[in-house]
Amino acid sequence: MTVRDFERAVWEKENIRIVIRATENSQVGEYTYAHAVDRNWRITQLIENRLKPFIGDGQVVVIQGDGTQPHGSVKLETLRASYSKS
Repeated sequence: MTVRDFERAVWEKENIRIVIRATENSQVGEYTYAHAVDRNWRITQLIENRLKPFIGDGQVVVIQGDGTQPHGSVKLETLRASYSKS
């Protein structure tokens, strides 16, 4: 799966915008989860438990609704709500 397709798959499944620091045609694993993570997870949990297994050592950045990068301790419920505010 290309980085661009992976970023899109995360958006569609998790309703979270990510950017992976790589060329858009770089290959990463398939994002195969059937359900979104719990709203009480924190950003660091999402990155470590759901994203890193597919992207390895690649750098991933989470972007909130206003275009900034939130702190890793922000709950996904808050992050997801930020997209509807923008």
